[in-house]
Amino acid sequence: MLRANFEFRSALVVCTWIGVSLAPLGCSSSSSAGNDGNGVAYGSGGLTASSGGSAGTGGARKTDTGGSNGSGGTSATGGSRSASGGSTGPTTTNPTGGTPGLGGQSSSGGAPNTGGAPTGGRSSTGGSPATGGAAGGALATGGKSGNGGVSGTGGATGTGGASATGGKSGNGGASSTGGTTGTAGSTATTGPCDIYQAGNTPCVAAHSTIRALYGAYTGKLYQLRRADNTLKDISALTPGGLADSASQDTFCAGTTCTISIIYDQSSQGNHLTKTSGGYLGTNAKEAAATGIKLSVGGHTVYGIHVPSGVGYRNNQAKGTAVGDQAESMYMVGNGKNYNNGCCFDYGNAETNSLDNGNGTMEAIYFGNCKSWGSGEGNGPWVMADLENGLFSGQTTGIHTADKSITSTYFTAILKGKSHLWAIKAGDSQAGALTTIFEGAYPTGGYDPMKKEGAIILGTGGDNSYAAVGDFFEGAMTSGYASDATDNAVQANIVAAKYGL
Repeated sequence: MLRANFEFRSALVVCTWIGVSLAPLGCSSSSSAGNDGNGVAYGSGGLTASSGGSAGTGGARKTDTGGSNGSGGTSATGGSRSASGGSTGPTTTNPTGGTPGLGGQSSSGGAPNTGGAPTGGRSSTGGSPATGGAAGGALATGGKSGNGGVSGTGGATGTGGASATGGKSGNGGASSTGGTTGTAGSTATTGPCDIYQAGNTPCVAAHSTIRALYGAYTGKLYQLRRADNTLKDISALTPGGLADSASQDTFCAGTTCTISIIYDQSSQGNHLTKTSGGYLGTNAKEAAATGIKLSVGGHTVYGIHVPSGVGYRNNQAKGTAVGDQAESMYMVGNGKNYNNGCCFDYGNAETNSLDNGNGTMEAIYFGNCKSWGSGEGNGPWVMADLENGLFSGQTTGIHTADKSITSTYFTAILKGKSHLWAIKAGDSQAGALTTIFEGAYPTGGYDPMKKEGAIILGTGGDNSYAAVGDFFEGAMTSGYASDATDNAVQANIVAAKYGL
């Protein structure tokens, strides 16, 4: 586990107009650099938030658990011993199939066998089916057959142990409990987007530089740009596994790299590239490839580190919610890197990078800006950026149900449908989600919503860029996910072992 400490610096930013140019809203901002003590390490480079300014004309701008392992096959009574099944993987992995159990060893002597067919059983859930013991032999005269190894759901049944002539039957081979230990870089074989799919709210965008968000995904996670403009794609090491960070280290050795593309793992192809337009214009920057390093499941990976001026966007996204259509989204971020500038967001936004009015975006916000709404204490908080307002309830202002985030890693969930929205938060390392609010949309142009369907990461809907943060994974769906689905996604995130 990595060990370090965070250091925070703060500076007051006065919101003013600068001539006739537009400047992003900064609720005043603090920044952080260094390391924390829970597996997060920062690269060099300060997290300097840009100075805030007043918003544009028209008002203040703000902006898995994989299936449980099947039990091993029960051995039949009789034989002197049965061989054990496959060893289980670590709690951070779902089995990929157990080592087949060995057939029971026949014993000499004993009561004669009576005939009978071997019975099947269960193999481990979520992995390759474990096989049973050695195939049942021809029945000895009058002898008992060996009981088969238990098979698993979807797995081939184990066959009975070979019987000994004139002796007790051999014990059936026991099925493996779990799979063999995975290689470094493997996580659960069920990902968050598999969970959303099972809940009839399929992912239309899935972004992470940390891991695959589908259990079967082995494709590209992100693209690197070296200082000489050479490009390289980084993929998952195994199906449903973690990023091949060793390839990044080799490619970027002796030079600098940025992250040029965050690939969409869903079938929609909603990849994220450097943002443009709005407050940032053509001045946006790509994230440093080594800006935030952490350990997940014992494997070193790199996240998206967002100082002021870094942001990603897709204004031509496909399949995302528009108008008042239902959607859900989640993200995992760094609970120790934030400020009170506007706005560190992930989610649905305007397609022209401008503020198009109340209800034209629906995105997760993280930070401690108090210009519109806020939560209990001094923050940071998870809130909803619905354009021209940060909300943790039906109105702006203080909502004490929105507790300050104290965990090193946080999970945030936001979902909305006609006349109803909800926001939840939790610790990505342990425990369940807390519902901050579920109820009617705010009045004043937010119901019905007028979502436009672009995807943003790291900035506000109009590319306000005063905020800072770190992003590790997130997804957007079609449809309003159930509470059971939300809870299963959180369990899957915890099982990935962030910081461990």
